Amino acid sequence: MKAVAVRALRVLLVMLALAFCAYSVASQWDATVEAFRQMSWATLVGSLAVGLAGLFVWMLGWREFLGGLGSPLPIRAIFRISGISQLGKYVPGKVWALVTQIEMTREHKVPPERSFGSTLLAVATSTACGLAVAAVTLPLTSAAARDRYWPLFLLAPVLLALLHPRVVTWCLGLMLKIIRRPALERPVSLGVTLKAVGWTVLGWALFGVHTWLLCMAVGGDGNGLPFIATGAYALAFVAGFLVFIAPGGIGAREAALTVVLTPVLPAGAPVVVAIASRVLLTAADLINAGVALLLGRTQPDARPDAQPDAQPDEGGNEPPSKELVRDTQPTKEGP
Repeated sequence: MKAVAVRALRVLLVMLALAFCAYSVASQWDATVEAFRQMSWATLVGSLAVGLAGLFVWMLGWREFLGGLGSPLPIRAIFRISGISQLGKYVPGKVWALVTQIEMTREHKVPPERSFGSTLLAVATSTACGLAVAAVTLPLTSAAARDRYWPLFLLAPVLLALLHPRVVTWCLGLMLKIIRRPALERPVSLGVTLKAVGWTVLGWALFGVHTWLLCMAVGGDGNGLPFIATGAYALAFVAGFLVFIAPGGIGAREAALTVVLTPVLPAGAPVVVAIASRVLLTAADLINAGVALLLGRTQPDARPDAQPDAQPDEGGNEPPSKELVRDTQPTKEGP
């Protein structure tokens, strides 16, 4: 009965997310059509492809945290969980993606506290790295961003420092205690954190290419444009995330992107880039969700030839491994 209720809730969430996605596109349909008319199909397809790649490597960052906490999952399972659950970010409140992710990882015997902890770590890492990318690329290239968003730039080193495993372990332990969940069995290691940070920064670079392609299509130019485009998207994404009630950061993300890009693009072009980026990345989320649904539920690997682990003998000695036994068998030599 519980499984049926969870499945029904998941279907309802997907339907709500699709409705909000449709609304976000329909509400600015004329502007979207006009924006797409100014760009070639090659630019739109290329920007969409790079956006899909960015979402994929971010997914790998979450996978690193989940595996580091003791629940490694194959990429196919991670893709399905992430592709479907991320539709929850389009529903106001921003908690639905987390709730769906926790419920879907239960199918793979992942304890809720591990899914909860890994998701919070992935969100914190993307936010901290996004501010760091913006702080590195924008202050020297965009006076508008420097004057308006400088408090956020000052937060970047603080948030990066908070990703230290000791701080993270303490914070997660406290949060799990507050919500009365068991503590994590193992702390997050520095190696896992660095790998996740690497995937996240690569994702920001790909989203920067996504934005740069759109900027070039509307007349953007200059050697500094790739850095401004990358920093602008990173800053806009974080600004949209901080507006808690807005589904998918709609409105706040476009406003920040427009402010940063206005000095370096022709008049009216920043709005075109912001709208095109929103629609393309919404399409990327829908494509991922569609592929994830087509994949179907994955099951843990079960090899038919697997044998139970051998037990120690009465003297406490471990039996030789199959590989060792095989290697010590006499072989027939040729004539």
